Amino acid sequence: MTRLAVIAAILVVLLAVLGLRTSEPPADFSFYNGNDVNTLDPQRMSWMPDMRAARLVFEPLVQNDVLRTDAGIVPAAADRWTVSDDGLTYTFHVRDNAKWSNGEPVTADQFVYAWRRGMLPDIAADYAALFLLVRGAQDFFDWRADQLAKMDAGESRFADGDALWQATLEEFSELVGLHAEGERTLVVELERPVPYFLDICAFANFSPVYPPLVDAYEQPDRSTGRLVRRPGWTRPPNLIANGPFEIASWRFKREMRLVQNPYWWNRDSLNIRSISIPAIGDPNAAVLAYRTGTVDLLTDVFSGYRGEMVEAKRAFQAEHADEIARLEAEGLDQYEIDRRLPPDPRKDLHVVPAFGTYFWNFNCSPTLPDGRPNPFADARVRRAFSLVVDKRAIAEDVRRMGEPTTGCLIPVGSIPGYTPPGGLPNIGDAKTDAEREAIVKRARALLADAGYPDPVTDFPITVGLEFNKDSGHDLVAQVIANCWQRYLGVQVALEQKELKVYRDDLKKHRFITSRAGWFGDYGDPTTFLDIMQTGDGNNDRNYSNPEYDALLASARVERDPVARMRILEKAERMLCEDELPMIPIFHYVQLYMFDPAKITGVSANARTKQNLYLIDVLGDGIGADKPRPMREPPP
Repeated sequence: MTRLAVIAAILVVLLAVLGLRTSEPPADFSFYNGNDVNTLDPQRMSWMPDMRAARLVFEPLVQNDVLRTDAGIVPAAADRWTVSDDGLTYTFHVRDNAKWSNGEPVTADQFVYAWRRGMLPDIAADYAALFLLVRGAQDFFDWRADQLAKMDAGESRFADGDALWQATLEEFSELVGLHAEGERTLVVELERPVPYFLDICAFANFSPVYPPLVDAYEQPDRSTGRLVRRPGWTRPPNLIANGPFEIASWRFKREMRLVQNPYWWNRDSLNIRSISIPAIGDPNAAVLAYRTGTVDLLTDVFSGYRGEMVEAKRAFQAEHADEIARLEAEGLDQYEIDRRLPPDPRKDLHVVPAFGTYFWNFNCSPTLPDGRPNPFADARVRRAFSLVVDKRAIAEDVRRMGEPTTGCLIPVGSIPGYTPPGGLPNIGDAKTDAEREAIVKRARALLADAGYPDPVTDFPITVGLEFNKDSGHDLVAQVIANCWQRYLGVQVALEQKELKVYRDDLKKHRFITSRAGWFGDYGDPTTFLDIMQTGDGNNDRNYSNPEYDALLASARVERDPVARMRILEKAERMLCEDELPMIPIFHYVQLYMFDPAKITGVSANARTKQNLYLIDVLGDGIGADKPRPMREPPP
């Protein structure tokens, strides 16, 4: 496609977005969500755009205060809670004025209903492992899975799916340490102390759902016993929400529009009345939409020229270095500093260190999707391929956003008391030809030891590199492919897929290698390490190692916090220096785009979690109309 054709395509997308304004008045606030929302079912979501939208319409028991530098826990649907001395029992008190968007009260048993959904193997929740922290939840999950298998095999003692479902509800009550005491009190008993459990309770996945609505769309199949989900309950006018906003309209691939939930308990704190989330498929069109005023905020900047945008921001900062240093000395956050600098479109781009890592997956299954033996099931092969990836070229020449290259999974310095491993060297670390040759020699020796002395002729497969279109993943794949061809001599094939196909391939392990990334969900190493354990819903690599699983299991029962961190450090060292189910490449930075003189309430916290109901459009005459700076945690 020619450059003019690309520009024309972008303009078509932009005009379509602009056309949204002709049908109804503009919303008070509009933002680009990165990608279309896949689902608003709290227990089934895992993608960041889904979570970002869900936090507008659902409210869990507690929330992270994203405008605090430590993202500390604050009350939400629960106004208070207590924790037993042994750290095993949490008692939450749902606030008296918590209501659904239909005016009905939010009750403790609705949280029981929602969390039980997350524990069901039928739901196939990516975050099921977090629900299984509740006492007895794993036994309940296993019992349900076993009974469903017996139904499939015709060996069930239950007459039909309805009978199995009734038995499931009874088994849950007997096994699981989760129950309501009256309308407003929720008691949660854990299998073991979990230092970060309140952080988990702040997940969108742990939000309640409205049982009468879900029951109307989710019933057990009489023959198989499995819950059958019909689409529709998460869309307007059906969706019943308990968060700050409710969905007024959702036009597929066009726009989601939200308005205030009239029954939300803290409605008076809102500084915007309506929100528009337009669907903008092209990342360059998203930047144009911002520059033309169609959207107020880009939560992600994916444009192909974002490297140039970062360089322009750095040039702006260099021009005002003395003033920035003075404002930093006053303790101001980066948005407030930009707000006080002279008007300049370059300062609207904001680079925030992120609690996330970009990596490249290996499919670790014993066999490939076509049934052939998988050479990447051997850790020696994975280490060899990892050694020869030029991470510096990816970060500095392709990405150009100041993202630090890495050999580890967990960002360095992100978790107090935890030290990630150094990881393997890579070809980009080599400063001389001799160092480069030594790394290549080491990689080829590993392949020879694995049975491929001459990978040019001996390696049995063409190595597929799968990635979704947009966001520059194709350029990263090209660098990796060139490295593997140049230094190992293997045959490679670039495989670009549409996002939904790519997601499905990852979940079903239908790939050889693939691009991936992970943002931590809570402030503990396990938020990264758990996605590599056997059977985890986010283990797209299908990696399984009993020794690694045993280390995680040991950390779960270790009460000494220092000793626990040492165990987890050993686990990550195994991943990043020996096993390599993935190649850590760089730690993310997050790019936001907004005018700090117009928009406030965007978090600069490295957790990259945004609660966009905190937004205030400055000068619009609605709400407080005051900047909302980042705050340090209370003493």
